[in-house]
Amino acid sequence: MTADATAPTDTTSPTETTSPIETTNPTSRRVAADHARALAEQRDRYALTLESLLATLRSPRLDDRSARTIAVDVAAGALVGLRTLNDELGSGLEPVTGAFERLQSDLRPLVRFSELDVQFVEPPANGRALPGEIAHSARSIVRSTVLAIVDRGETRRVRIQWDCDGLNLLIAIRDDGSGELTPHDDVLRPIAEQVSSLTGDLSVASTPGWGSEVSIRLPLDPPAEPDELPDAIDASPRERDVLRLVASGRRNREIAASLGVSENTVKFHVSNLLRKSGATSRAELAAVVRG
Repeated sequence: MTADATAPTDTTSPTETTSPIETTNPTSRRVAADHARALAEQRDRYALTLESLLATLRSPRLDDRSARTIAVDVAAGALVGLRTLNDELGSGLEPVTGAFERLQSDLRPLVRFSELDVQFVEPPANGRALPGEIAHSARSIVRSTVLAIVDRGETRRVRIQWDCDGLNLLIAIRDDGSGELTPHDDVLRPIAEQVSSLTGDLSVASTPGWGSEVSIRLPLDPPAEPDELPDAIDASPRERDVLRLVASGRRNREIAASLGVSENTVKFHVSNLLRKSGATSRAELAAVVRG
């Protein structure tokens, strides 16, 4: 994924208007974000259930009666999962091994009677417990990635590995496909956006004829936001809002969504802040705030 690049020489000043989103109560925004996340999770689980049902019904190893029985079990399990979804979102901490076992359980119906061979490399048992939102999002990200790989129809084996370095959850998903996957593929765009929303990063390494590996890093702690901004920078109230979010590691798209303005407006404010602070990059600008 490429980082936002903003040159301090931008002199075009767009007209900034106050949208209804901009004046919305922060609590309402949080509720809306939680609702959107729940809908995305339901969509993901719905797609996984349908793929699992198709794999079961198409399996040449099952007769009609067995296929129907298993399909009913898959559907019933999916309904139970959907009913308990709201209890899972953002609740407490999950042991990293327990979160990984739940991922295996989620994927088991998909791979049990399909031609896809999924190999799991478990995280160390003494790894740091995962915040509920990270555990939930990590499972969703892996499920979405596996579904994207299945849809390409060229992969027979997928290897999923989780690790934890104390600060980040590290995810590696490797396939044996054609090796043509890139970070800019449409199938990965929504996954990359979900990773970015968690201030993580995603990269893809592909070797033609040998397969691709998707590597994901998810921070376990939210970025620290500065308590005070330096008075040395002569910034408007809106610029100071942007500066605070830049210092916390947010990208232009996330800042725009948070403040209810356009991404071009954010770029304009960042350009002004670079000029006023004398910084030449976003990293230097963030360092000015933290320093």
